[in-house]
Amino acid sequence: MTVMMIRLAMKTDDVKKFVDIVGRYPYDIDLRSGRYVVDAKSLLGIFSIDLSKPITMTIYSDNCNDLLEEIRPYIIRDESAEA
Repeated sequence: MTVMMIRLAMKTDDVKKFVDIVGRYPYDIDLRSGRYVVDAKSLLGIFSIDLSKPITMTIYSDNCNDLLEEIRPYIIRDESAEA
């Protein structure tokens, strides 16, 4: 499992681009904002959480470097590296 903090802009095009990227990968990915958890591949789910704050992203895979490289602009910090 890989956990990191990300930030998504509140612009529809930016969120759609993020969803398009993560949707190409077979990993299950959750986004957590406060007590809410949504599927990172769900455009409506993402817009239902608070995008004004950093979001915790959990990727249910340890070998996801290809995905991490593509979403690098969204990453604030890698929580799994600190553990």
